Amino acid sequence: MTDETAAVQRVRFYGVHDLAAGWHAPRVVELVNKFDPKNASTSTTDILELHNVQQYLEHGLFPNECTDAERELAKARIPEIRSEVARFFTAIDNANFAAAVAGVAHGYHKDLLDLLGRNRAFERCDAVTALPALTTAGVHLGVLLTSKKFVHAYDAEMRDQLCASPHGAEHLVRKYLQEDVRGEIHLPPSVTPADVRDLLERYIDSEDANPNYVGLIATAKLNSVAGIDAKLKLRAKRRNDELTAKFFAENTGFKTGCAVGISEDQDEPVVFEIQDSGELLSRYTYSSRWFEETSDNPSVLNNFVHLFEFIDHQALLLLPSYPAHLGVMERVVGATGKTEYKIGAVFRAIDTSTLLQTRLYHFFLESKDIDLEQVISWFFGEYLVDEFGASHFSFTPSGSGTSYLQKVRHLFVEMESIASQFTLFVNDGELDRDLLAMGSEQVRYKEMPSLLDGKYICPTKDQEIAGILHLLFSDQSSLSYINENLNAENAAKLLLANHVAYTDFEDYQKPSIDHLITLGVLEDTGTRVQLVNAEQFRILRALFTTQAASYYWLSDAGRNEADAMVAKGWVTRSSTLLSDAEGEYFNYFLNGVDFSNGPELRNKYLHGSQANADGEAAHFHTYIIALRLTVALVIKLNDDFCLSANEKRGPRTPTHLPSSHDHSDVADRR
Repeated sequence: MTDETAAVQRVRFYGVHDLAAGWHAPRVVELVNKFDPKNASTSTTDILELHNVQQYLEHGLFPNECTDAERELAKARIPEIRSEVARFFTAIDNANFAAAVAGVAHGYHKDLLDLLGRNRAFERCDAVTALPALTTAGVHLGVLLTSKKFVHAYDAEMRDQLCASPHGAEHLVRKYLQEDVRGEIHLPPSVTPADVRDLLERYIDSEDANPNYVGLIATAKLNSVAGIDAKLKLRAKRRNDELTAKFFAENTGFKTGCAVGISEDQDEPVVFEIQDSGELLSRYTYSSRWFEETSDNPSVLNNFVHLFEFIDHQALLLLPSYPAHLGVMERVVGATGKTEYKIGAVFRAIDTSTLLQTRLYHFFLESKDIDLEQVISWFFGEYLVDEFGASHFSFTPSGSGTSYLQKVRHLFVEMESIASQFTLFVNDGELDRDLLAMGSEQVRYKEMPSLLDGKYICPTKDQEIAGILHLLFSDQSSLSYINENLNAENAAKLLLANHVAYTDFEDYQKPSIDHLITLGVLEDTGTRVQLVNAEQFRILRALFTTQAASYYWLSDAGRNEADAMVAKGWVTRSSTLLSDAEGEYFNYFLNGVDFSNGPELRNKYLHGSQANADGEAAHFHTYIIALRLTVALVIKLNDDFCLSANEKRGPRTPTHLPSSHDHSDVADRR
């Protein structure tokens, strides 16, 4: 056996739920049986492996074939193993430090630092001994910074090492800005805000700066501790633009796009096709006749629902970036900021298509002397009064002939006014214009109330529901692949599309299947493993796909399932107009409440700080975004009013606006 093979087989403890646990478990038992405190190893690697074995024993991770007696006997060795590990590391001092850390594999470096610190080796060894020895052993600066005791013991030396190169700034970015960093980053106590600022500036200007990290600085929230102010953000933004332009000048990449158009002779309301001729192009073609026949006010708004598909079957917006839409590479590649709105290819595609659809429709309606803002004004001034008796709502359209800069500013003000009007209406049961005129705080879209109590079902932080959603719907679930004939995108699709027996699953998969059966999500009929019931499945799928389900769109059976999930602690219910994901979508575009990488359009335009370099074209682009957001808000308000009225009337009916044209078959004809 080669040394490399032996190193691969060394026991590593990655966590209770890591799949490697089952692979390492047999060697854990082997080492426990061989352990003899009277014949202690002198190898640091052996001792580190023993430390990992100890963690397996403490968490009760054994091969399935181990008997209860064997498990108890192995656990009884924990105190002896712990003492042996401590005895080894307390004997390390200046004289043997270099020899002790030499040759330790990279995978054990964090354990090495942890045990050295835990057993006070850093107090016994000076910096001129410890730092060179660890550097020679291949322990990188990033790993050293994860050990608080090491950093504090060698404060001055670690500060010098951190600040020696511009690349030291990458550790600052990981500490303050990057999300999902493994291991906490500890800075030497002597590092000052001036040191941090200088290091970030040098990094931004360096020739080989990582564009991902420069981008995180450019989109970060202001943070005096991290040395980030407006000037540094602007410096990083300009550098990031430069690096991006250079990258695309040297790399052609793969082009994707979206096109929309109107056909004079097309019968179908919309035809969608994907063209792949070296470039991936999504094309939407709309029937001119359909547009002309659906030009009444209700139908215009319904076209955004049914034709442009702004919402799903539960009236949840499809516009936000949902984690379920991120591909594997999008989740793991690149650097994501702690305050960043994470977007991927699906979000970009939907964002592009809906913007183009809104723009196309705006121009078409304009050619027919129909103003989309006037349609929105009709919704508040007439429709809400006639259908629901909700009076005194108002929306004032932009004046004709005004610039798009003025239109954008006006539209953002009207959006906030709508939100404020609805909030007062929900809270007081009526809209008092005098009270509205007294002013209110800045609108927080995530906090807008709903007319319905407990409108949304949302997953809790409980690990049980998180585990269920992962096992059923994640493309990384261990249950999605059995063999070449039995596999699917996720476990739910596998079970729905195939007749899968319990015995078809591999042994390592059966504990997860047993877990889902115990929780009442799956059942084993004896011949097939299947979902317990459709209503529960629909709710779980919505929780994964859109991070929420709409309670009042559920059947009576579905509501019973939702109530049962609340009782189990899997979900909670919220009484807001927008789901959390929808509220975050509005905040991403409009302000900096939740995220640091959004355009903050509302803030820029209402504060007069928008850029004018691109002229009227840039303001028109923002105007289309503002129109899309306003229409989306109108759709959500209509859903709320309709569902509330339905609950009072009894039978539940669709929540689209009554119009002169039937939209029900649009989706089927696509």
